Amino acid sequence: MDYRDRELLNEIQAGFPVEPHPYRVLGQRLDMTETEVLDRVAGLKREGIIRRIGASINSRCVGYVSTLLAAEVPSEKFQSFVQIVNACTGVTHNYERKHKFNVWFTLIASSQFEKERIIKNLSETTGVEIVELPAKRIFKIRVDFKF
Repeated sequence: MDYRDRELLNEIQAGFPVEPHPYRVLGQRLDMTETEVLDRVAGLKREGIIRRIGASINSRCVGYVSTLLAAEVPSEKFQSFVQIVNACTGVTHNYERKHKFNVWFTLIASSQFEKERIIKNLSETTGVEIVELPAKRIFKIRVDFKF
């Protein structure tokens, strides 16, 4: 990763343009061509430095509900459980923990009813009880990594 990659990463995190040709705009800001920006982003993805580029939206502001979930998954079910959870559209994060509840994940759904339906379906499909850990207070911290 060189200095130009670092500049690009800083710009993507803090000011990704929402318009028809965002990589062209990034290129203009950084004195690069659109092709160079696309090539650099592709290289950073291949290297695993960029996992994904996407919006972070406050789900509550657009009428969605979210929750933190945990499960105590036996080792013989672990891989299949994780695959099923990861395939669920509303799952945004999934973590293995060194804890009695060894899998924790977040779920976003379009309604309370839909959230409950998804949790019930995941539990029935996997044969693993899923515990909901709803937030009592919301803390959101913006994190940008300076390169």
